[in-house]
Amino acid sequence: MSTAPPVDPATIADALAQLRSYRLPEPVDWWPPAPGWWLLSVLVLGVVVAAAIWARRQRRLSAASRQAQHELAQLRRQLDVNGDTAGFVRQVSALLRRYALAQWPARDIAGLTGDDWLAFLDARGGHGEFTHGVGRHLADAPYRRTVDIPVQPLTELVERWIRHNRREAA
Repeated sequence: MSTAPPVDPATIADALAQLRSYRLPEPVDWWPPAPGWWLLSVLVLGVVVAAAIWARRQRRLSAASRQAQHELAQLRRQLDVNGDTAGFVRQVSALLRRYALAQWPARDIAGLTGDDWLAFLDARGGHGEFTHGVGRHLADAPYRRTVDIPVQPLTELVERWIRHNRREAA
């Protein structure tokens, strides 16, 4: 049983007629974005720029390594053709110096000669093979008239050093 008083339908119609129609708000514009979106876009832009700089540096370092390895292979082919071991060792030494100058500041490398140069090579991945191993020939072989050294171990040492220092300098 309902305790509400009876409602006259005419009263309901009058009350509904007095209501105003509702008004929709203006649609939300997409521009300008909220401050959080600005912050996010600046952050994303910073990450993209940092990634581009890193990728460019990696590509440059990798290109120097690839070029040095290609040139070493070319020197080896020339040695197979002409048999000039002294010339090969001289050119390999120059190749190592050019590669080192591409990877590190010139002030650290330009003045190094003889045992200091070999110690530099050992300190950066030579593991003693330049001062006490087959790499020792890089210091004195270019100045000898005839050179009888094992070329294959020297070539492998130089290849390893170039690969190692591509990763180290990066």
